[in-house]
Amino acid sequence: MDLSYGDEYEALRGELRQFLTRSWPLQGEEAKLGFPEQAALFRKRATEAGYLNRSIPKRYGGSEQPADVLTAQVIREEFGRAKAPGEARGIGTMMLVPTLLERGEEWQKEKWIPGSISGEITWCQGYSEPGSGSDLASLKTRGELVGDEWVINGQKIWTSGAQRADFMFCLTRTEPDAPKHAGISYLLIDMKQPGVDVRPLKQMTGGATFNEVFLNDVRAPADWIVGKRGEGWIVSRTTLKHERNSIGAATQTSVIFTALVRLAQRVEKNGAPAIRDPVVRQRLATLEGYVRAHQYSGYYQLTRDSKGESAGLIPLMNKLIGTTISQEAGKIGYDLVGEDALLAAGERTLGLMPKGNQGWVAQFMSSLGGSIAGGTANIQRNIIAERGLGLPRDAAADRSAGK
Repeated sequence: MDLSYGDEYEALRGELRQFLTRSWPLQGEEAKLGFPEQAALFRKRATEAGYLNRSIPKRYGGSEQPADVLTAQVIREEFGRAKAPGEARGIGTMMLVPTLLERGEEWQKEKWIPGSISGEITWCQGYSEPGSGSDLASLKTRGELVGDEWVINGQKIWTSGAQRADFMFCLTRTEPDAPKHAGISYLLIDMKQPGVDVRPLKQMTGGATFNEVFLNDVRAPADWIVGKRGEGWIVSRTTLKHERNSIGAATQTSVIFTALVRLAQRVEKNGAPAIRDPVVRQRLATLEGYVRAHQYSGYYQLTRDSKGESAGLIPLMNKLIGTTISQEAGKIGYDLVGEDALLAAGERTLGLMPKGNQGWVAQFMSSLGGSIAGGTANIQRNIIAERGLGLPRDAAADRSAGK
């Protein structure tokens, strides 16, 4: 297997390393700024140099570079090596911006993309509802067009970051008499208006990243709709595609496995570093097999993408295998910290790297949610079976659809 990228891309790697060496970390007076300010300044310069926001046209604040998956991969690798801020992460940049680029009107792109990729505008996702999780199309939040405004009523739940968000992209039933998949519209909602009630949900980790959101006669201009009326389900598939890809990325599983090995080297078991224990070593070796398979599957997908070819059903499995690895790493880490597993959950740093023994308690607890986020694990298995392997549809699903 040849894992080299070729002379052209290695030359790019050299140029990129020079840029990163002189640009990050910031120097002089700029180094006295807070990290968010430093990161924003660096991202602006990296975008101007053509290294970030490459797929986004310049008129929307991007660098408008030709699509090249190998160039993008080299950039990811070198930014990671330098621990430099990459593209601003968040629901808006990972999910809404790609959706607007594919489905949005020109004025919508001009209005929301620049502020979203700079971090000036923050978003939350209004999909799940009580009773409408895996069967998302059964949602009941209603949107009625009254004059030149949508009037929206309903409830959303598990809404990450809603307490800080400026806007929400929201699935709303606007055609109550249409079949459930055909009666949904994709609306954009201002979260800073009367009628929006955000209530944080305290998690077992002690944090409250999720919220329930009540929408009571909330209003949105008639043209704050992405795609056509009643076609929100189709638009939502675009958004979920980007969400699942971000959740299942092989780089995340590699980061968490590296952290787990360091933990095993640091903590003791029977008077010696835990990594010397044969049971621990076997668990780590088994997990590493999954991590490497995920990593090399990523290389295969990268190769196919670079040639403009399909990787088949493999991309459908990214999110599921990423979730599985994260949960198993959490279990091993939880066991390794011993009595500290009784402590309250601690912090996890950016990049999903657990911070201290308490961070591994948080990792273990948080990993359980991976089976739900971005589509439940069971739904993912159905997608792989039906769309990837061509297996017949689940009989229970047919019954629920009235077939």
